[in-house]
Amino acid sequence: MAQISFSIVIVCLNPGKKLLPTVESVLKQQYGNYEILIKDGGSSDNSLAAVPADSRIRLVTSADTGIYDAMNQALPYLSGQYVLFLNCGDILHDSQVLSEMAKAIENKKASDLEGDSQTHKERIRIFYGNQYNEKQDSVVYSAPEVNDFTCYRNVPCHQVCFYDIRLFGERGYDTKYKVRADYEHFLYCIYERHAQAVYTELLVADYEGGGFSETAENRRISAKEHSEITKHYLGREKVLRYKTVMLLTLAPLRTKLAENEKYAGYYNAVKNGIYRVVKKRK
Repeated sequence: MAQISFSIVIVCLNPGKKLLPTVESVLKQQYGNYEILIKDGGSSDNSLAAVPADSRIRLVTSADTGIYDAMNQALPYLSGQYVLFLNCGDILHDSQVLSEMAKAIENKKASDLEGDSQTHKERIRIFYGNQYNEKQDSVVYSAPEVNDFTCYRNVPCHQVCFYDIRLFGERGYDTKYKVRADYEHFLYCIYERHAQAVYTELLVADYEGGGFSETAENRRISAKEHSEITKHYLGREKVLRYKTVMLLTLAPLRTKLAENEKYAGYYNAVKNGIYRVVKKRK
């Protein structure tokens, strides 16, 4: 049986010292069937000179309009079956990430064969896990089930999502969204491409925190884009229902706890405990 192949995309523009640790975290993988595609926007800080010569690394340099345009430009060069997008400064959690993810994918395929293989063998999927937030010194657990409410409030970040490459065959990220293009594309995959999101308990990536979407201005843009995207995919009635639920469950306060360096660890541990209880009841 052929091994699952992965494409790891790293986009950058004058990343300084952040690029090399990201690349090295992939090169340390004990799983061998992967490629690294560095999409550079035209860096002038000499950061690319530190990248080691390796046959698994390809560099594409061209001007782009931002992170999502850069990701889109990388797509035609990819040959893997599953693609993961990492930002500079993010790293794969340990040397077993790709091995464990490949195992999860193969196990899911094996379970398909035990059922109606004609129905399931071509099912397009997103395999996702959890992330470690370095700034908060805490594991951020993804929801173990992707349903309408999950899609409204808390989809997994792109750094922990391994996408079937076919999900980018018809279109990539919608670059009209400055902050939420990855979120919009995830919902597009679920609602328009009918992809199945499969949760693994794997700790995929370490996220440095304080990223692109977390500035005050981008938070404002993010809220506006979230409203537009959810109304498109979920409809006004569900959006109103879920917004009410979020308010009644003190979502603003919970967000502050989740982002607080002192309390984030406790909050995420409790959240994961609730996820496990809900999962057992189903």
